[in-house]
Amino acid sequence: MRDGDDGAGAELPAEEQGAGAAVERPVEVPGTGMGAGLPADQRAGDAAGWQPAAEHGNGAGRAQVVPTVEAALAAFLGSLAGKSPHTARTYATALDRFRDYLAERQLAPTLPTAALPADLLEGYYTWLVARYGRTARATHTTYLAGVRAFFRFLERRRWGPAAASYEQLREGLRAVVGRAAYRTPRIDQGLPLVVTAALETPLPPADGRNHQRRLELLRDRALLLTLYGTGLRRAEVAALDRADVDDGWADRALVLGKGGKERVVFFDPDSLAAIRTYLAARADAYQPLFLRHDRGRGRPRAGGENYRLSAQSIFDVVKRYARQVGVHASPHAFRHQKASVLLNAGAQLAEVQDLLGHASPDTTKRIYAHYETGHLKNAFDRYSVPVADLARAVRRRRAATDVPDGD
Repeated sequence: MRDGDDGAGAELPAEEQGAGAAVERPVEVPGTGMGAGLPADQRAGDAAGWQPAAEHGNGAGRAQVVPTVEAALAAFLGSLAGKSPHTARTYATALDRFRDYLAERQLAPTLPTAALPADLLEGYYTWLVARYGRTARATHTTYLAGVRAFFRFLERRRWGPAAASYEQLREGLRAVVGRAAYRTPRIDQGLPLVVTAALETPLPPADGRNHQRRLELLRDRALLLTLYGTGLRRAEVAALDRADVDDGWADRALVLGKGGKERVVFFDPDSLAAIRTYLAARADAYQPLFLRHDRGRGRPRAGGENYRLSAQSIFDVVKRYARQVGVHASPHAFRHQKASVLLNAGAQLAEVQDLLGHASPDTTKRIYAHYETGHLKNAFDRYSVPVADLARAVRRRRAATDVPDGD
């Protein structure tokens, strides 16, 4: 039986990848009145491999069958087939961290889910804080989202901890999660140098010996200009096909963003010209817009789909050029840069929300409201008074009050 779960798919550290687990035989928990209809050998816990577990009782005298923790985790991951691939990967990675926490707490994978302790979510959060630091709130939120979704999944199937309902688990978590001010993203002012580093790198000659390096540099130029000009997420850039931009002749494209939501993005002339140059040098019919060109890519399959440049590779490209010019940058920094430029040029928050693909205007306002400072700078310049002017006014007032009294 498959059943999706609600939850947010936030950005993850690129090197972490989720993994599913093999489904184990569930165990039998007596005392819950949910075991009617099971084969007699399973209810008896005989050679079929079922074993008794802690009471999960409603006093009815019959047994509810609940799985082990590892079997439940595998069942939950299997229920995510209807979710976006990004959400499924995010949850899988969160559950990998949850397994690490359970191991440190010496809670075995073979433990029945009904025997999980009531403070599990609270303990998992404090473990995340200890592991990643109190300021890594995005990481905490990401890893909590997957585990909370897992406990909602358990609750729907009546597989949850006997010691606490999901609401009680959530209340306990809420009591320990600290509130901290959101830190507005800081943008390295040298970010444009990352792009110009690729543009100013000499292009190898078009001969057989330099063909791979030439293609990689042309790709990097088009890639960095696309990141800078569009404000796309790196996963969205990785998913682009050449047909989306009509081989570099269309100034807009429909992209599929987080949560499976479509939106229109716009390309500037510089990025489109770089895309056309890159595709002309490729001289192939492979569908992905950005390809890997290393020798280890193997033979093409499915229209070159296996050649598609991954989101992690895009991250690596940005980091490589950023190191060359001594700039702290990531693909997401270009997204922040685009938003700040638009806002300070007069764009409204609602317009930036649509361009960036935020589901909620609150997200845009929380992250970028501090960049909407153009009108504040005008007021600052208009009403600020130089210190010399104030000093002269003070001297005049003092001179007026220091007139000597007459005889």
